[in-house]
Amino acid sequence: MNAKEITAQLTLEEKASLCSGKDFWTLKGIERLGLRPIMVTDGPHGLRKQAGSADHLGINESVAAACFPAACASSCSFDRDLLREIGEAMGEECLQEQVAVILGPGANIKRSPLCGRNFEYISEDPFLTGELAAALINGVQSRGVGTSLKHFAANNQETRRMTVNSVVDERALREIYLAGFERTVKKSQPWTLMCSYNRLNGIYASDNTRLLTEIPRDEWGFQGLVVTDWGAADDRVQGVRAGLDLEMPGSGGINDAKIVEAVRSGALDEAALDRAVGRVVELILKSQAHARSGYTYDAEAHHNLARRAAAESAVLLKNEGAILPLSGAKGKTVALIGAFAEKPRYQGAGSSKINPFKLENPLEELKKAGFALEYAPGYTLGSEGGRPDETLIRQAAELAAKKDLAVVFAGLPDEYESEGFDRSSMDLPESHTRLIEAVAGANANTVVVLLLGAPVALPWASKVKGILLLYLGGQAVGGAAADLLAGKRDPGGRLAETWPLALEDNPSFLYFPGGSKSVEYRESIFVGYRYYNTVDKPVAYPFGYGLSYTAFEYGNLKLSAGEFKAGGELTVSFTVKNTGTRPGSETAQLYVAPESSKIFRPKMELKGFEKIRLEPGETKTACITLDTRSFAYYNAPDAVWALEGGSYGILIGASSRDIRLRQRITVAGDGREAKLAALREGAPEYFKPGPKLSVSDSSFEALYGRPLPPSERVPGEPFSINSTLDDIKDTPEGQALIQQIIAGIEESFGKGNTDLRQMVDRMLMDMPLRAVGMMSGGKMPPQMIAGIVEALNGRGA
Repeated sequence: MNAKEITAQLTLEEKASLCSGKDFWTLKGIERLGLRPIMVTDGPHGLRKQAGSADHLGINESVAAACFPAACASSCSFDRDLLREIGEAMGEECLQEQVAVILGPGANIKRSPLCGRNFEYISEDPFLTGELAAALINGVQSRGVGTSLKHFAANNQETRRMTVNSVVDERALREIYLAGFERTVKKSQPWTLMCSYNRLNGIYASDNTRLLTEIPRDEWGFQGLVVTDWGAADDRVQGVRAGLDLEMPGSGGINDAKIVEAVRSGALDEAALDRAVGRVVELILKSQAHARSGYTYDAEAHHNLARRAAAESAVLLKNEGAILPLSGAKGKTVALIGAFAEKPRYQGAGSSKINPFKLENPLEELKKAGFALEYAPGYTLGSEGGRPDETLIRQAAELAAKKDLAVVFAGLPDEYESEGFDRSSMDLPESHTRLIEAVAGANANTVVVLLLGAPVALPWASKVKGILLLYLGGQAVGGAAADLLAGKRDPGGRLAETWPLALEDNPSFLYFPGGSKSVEYRESIFVGYRYYNTVDKPVAYPFGYGLSYTAFEYGNLKLSAGEFKAGGELTVSFTVKNTGTRPGSETAQLYVAPESSKIFRPKMELKGFEKIRLEPGETKTACITLDTRSFAYYNAPDAVWALEGGSYGILIGASSRDIRLRQRITVAGDGREAKLAALREGAPEYFKPGPKLSVSDSSFEALYGRPLPPSERVPGEPFSINSTLDDIKDTPEGQALIQQIIAGIEESFGKGNTDLRQMVDRMLMDMPLRAVGMMSGGKMPPQMIAGIVEALNGRGA
């Protein structure tokens, strides 16, 4: 039987039951109709399947699996084929572990470098995001395992992520925050799409018909199932109407009963429920058809892939005097410094944390590579690791002074960036910064290797000769570091995000993370390099940047036509030659740049790229095809993608600020610019953004097209199940509840300062009351939460 036939045989209660999980990780089945429960698990850069029975928080130990480079790293590869390979490997591990769907990839845009979950996300650019997310998904799903594209949508911060209202103008929403999802859906058809916790322009994602049905299904052709992020369901009945098919985890039958009651009372059309159930049944059938009992994957092959991927994703930021690779320093002595060299940070903290079946560290791998080195930790790890240890710093500097070269491993420990909270600054721990400065002062030939998930300030950059960025390179990051430092591999990565000189340079600086109720995206489309390049803002390292151990020369740019019209295609070709003495790879990037505009637009936008591997002296031709969307902007007043006529530059570069070739093309427009051009009077800041972006209330309101919602909770405002613990902390009821929750956390985690305990502690006060019930494991059912809300409001809140 197919999904439609099975759905027709279900009772109303069975239909409702299929729309929520059986437990934290498992969907329900209907035994009499041959539907078996299926399992979904966390990703997105490897498999995190809980070993044994699932607990109500999803935090039990997970089975051993390959930990591939996190998205912050793998995105820098700009390599679709590599991402597909990683996806294939992840799919194979899911088959062995009988997992039907792996939750990932994350396609949220890196709006601010402070977002605590940026290590899980791909880029500040939606085109790159869509290309690489689609490649990973196609790899996973080629093995008969589903994916869950997340977190949909405008979930660009961890602060108050469960309740915050993301206030985004329609053009920015379409061009920046939805475009990566759109491209991914159209190129890969993920089996599931995960809705986010937050509200978008006033409506929770889980209740949002436009977000869950009209845009992905009606406009993009999405065919899969929509699932909540864990605990993200707001109004379950409205969710069914809106197109939310599956609630995870289950509510112990409470929301199932609400669905049944709504159908029986006529408040919910059973046809809407049938659509949701049909998609759940279809997912179960698809998963059952691809399940492979007894399948085993090649663990060593996956480890080798992780090692190669880490090297292909590494970004060489500085290489003064060609100090790298260290193969040119054979016979010289090396001081290896930094606790990360012995215990590397290789993945992010939170729900994506994988239990690797193998873990390499740089210290041992560099010894295997034959380096004559001595090691000094320089700093401690753990809760006190950020505080400088003067003895360790002095010992490290003394060691560095005795050696020909010094290599310092530094970065951000788990307690500095994680799911559940945002960073408060771009600074490295003081212990790491002080160490680097001391070592560089003692040895002029100092190289720094960075292990972290997001950009940091580098006040010491001018004092060292080399900087190698590994981001969070997965379980084989130690081997990859040795391969790169020894010159066995060329650093193949290019930055998928801009590294600003200072936090206040970021266009979202004045508006991130917003107020207690809402966050305003006042920078609109000026995100990342779209802002920095438009205003010619100096940056530490631009989008697309990365050095190589060899050199490349570009030439022979050709366009297939001198004019472009809607519906057409333009083929752009050019050559790249390796002019150095080593094999290497170059990421050639194509940007489209309108030369003049009546509306506000970024100076340039990435619309194509190719990863090209070349032997010394070898030349290859790259071809990139552009279509209508390559030149289009979103016309919000008319709700269409539109073409502005005029001259456009076709720019080919090694980064967004290293343009090697350019030609001009004329685009025939559709003349729709007038309504947007009229904003020049009401929102002038967008037409000439300044070096420090500041947008007035009236300008943002003019762009947003409606009154701005309050950013803070109004005193006396009634409490609800969506009120956070921070909202109620000053009430007697709130204080008692918070103490009860803390006691429960200590019971679950103990009093140790594990990274998971820290994540829960940091996000605790942002948690809404409805989520408290979900996380309680049944100890605080909805009736109890409703009673707490009544008591809070009875006090005249």
